[in-house]
Amino acid sequence: MTVASLRRRRAAAAAAPQPGSVYRSHLVFERLWPDIRDDASSASAAASSLSSTSWRRSMLMTSHYQNPGELWMPCVNRKLIRPELPPSNGYLMIEANGGLNQQRLSICDAVAVASLLNATLVIPAFHFNSVWRDHSKFGDIFDEDHFIETLKEHVRVVKELPVDVLTRFDHNISSIPNMRTKAYSSPNHYMQKVLPKLLELGAVRIAPFSNRLAQSVPSNLQALRCFVNYQALRFAEPIRVLAEDMVERMVKRSTLTGGKFVSVHLRFEEDMVAFSCCTYDGGLKEKTEMENARERSWRGKFHRHGRVINPEANRRDGKCPLTPLEVGMMLRGMGFDNTTSLYVASGKIYNAEKYMAPLRQMFPLLATKDTLALPEELAEFEGHSSRLAALDYSVCLPSEVFVTTQGGNFPHFLMGHRRYLFGGNARTIKPDKRKLVLSFDDPNIRWNRFKRHMQDILHHSDMRGTALRKPNDSIYTFPMPECMCQQDGMM
Repeated sequence: MTVASLRRRRAAAAAAPQPGSVYRSHLVFERLWPDIRDDASSASAAASSLSSTSWRRSMLMTSHYQNPGELWMPCVNRKLIRPELPPSNGYLMIEANGGLNQQRLSICDAVAVASLLNATLVIPAFHFNSVWRDHSKFGDIFDEDHFIETLKEHVRVVKELPVDVLTRFDHNISSIPNMRTKAYSSPNHYMQKVLPKLLELGAVRIAPFSNRLAQSVPSNLQALRCFVNYQALRFAEPIRVLAEDMVERMVKRSTLTGGKFVSVHLRFEEDMVAFSCCTYDGGLKEKTEMENARERSWRGKFHRHGRVINPEANRRDGKCPLTPLEVGMMLRGMGFDNTTSLYVASGKIYNAEKYMAPLRQMFPLLATKDTLALPEELAEFEGHSSRLAALDYSVCLPSEVFVTTQGGNFPHFLMGHRRYLFGGNARTIKPDKRKLVLSFDDPNIRWNRFKRHMQDILHHSDMRGTALRKPNDSIYTFPMPECMCQQDGMM
């Protein structure tokens, strides 16, 4: 070998991307699809010699998903301190921003702050967001009357600021001082900075109010947060009625698995793909569309001086949204066969015709809100992303297994809610995407090896099923131990 050829080889090696840097999942799928299809055929043949229903149910009832140890049960009612409400110190107004579950977080924290300040909470206003583009008000998403009635022994809540108070501010909400508050502020901050102004003026605003209360607060405030989240906040009747019908239809579609189904929160909408700055297999067309989407929603943010965008590093670090194809391959590798009923919760999938096709190929019993509900049933919710997200949330909540693929408030709230309802250990798959991308990187990988990798990822995901809240964790994701008690009553 000449010196020149050796240098060329070294240069080529240096230029080669690190493992897991490049999206090759579509190539892996092409290579493995015959084996995936044959695996399902073998499973079907095995089922024919057994009781088919019991065999198929076992795929959703394996030992991976049994609750270990003692069950935890909701006990927030006996953890709440219920002194008689003293006279109110004034009115607290907050503005909740973001999507459905960021609004939910703001509402729960606002009730806790109102309790701390002994303030009367005005039903929160929702900030119109350029990404979510939803003009819904509180009562469009949540049951206002139920919210007020459920909280009446803990915090006073009114639908709007009384006229006599508004008159003091020239009938202009903007004239009410906005007590701008840093993220994760402590209870002491509210007592020292906000309470004096509330006592002086009789009303204060805090806008925005997302993540404006510390994760770790006194136990009575933690219990109140849970009480709001799981008891006071219920969806408005139109959402509840349709969601109940959708769950019933999903159960009926899942007869091959004993009425049990898997739900997947799929974050592959255009704005999510654009924000991630990851690249897939769409070439120049994809690049142009993502650049336009970033500029449309976040004008100039991604072109600021010093901003470095590194799609390859993002993918290696597990920051890229999983494509529907990747989710399907992962689940098939974990052992969920084509008799598994799958509910996909998502917004409008980017390039859906292309990316959803292989997922439907792997899971023909796939459903979404658009296939479970009739067009006329969804008509009143169209154009309202938070109301549509509420439908998805409601169907995912009772699923046998929940799969989260990208993080965010939706899965965090859902995981906490499912822990609260199902004995502290909801059946959740939260894959380590840094490991996952390595398996999707080799177009020559064999199916048996791929399956071993997926089952290892599943095993490590299951090990994190039951968890107590740590100091910097959210009570909305980890309701134990502040809002739940072990069944023996020792905690």
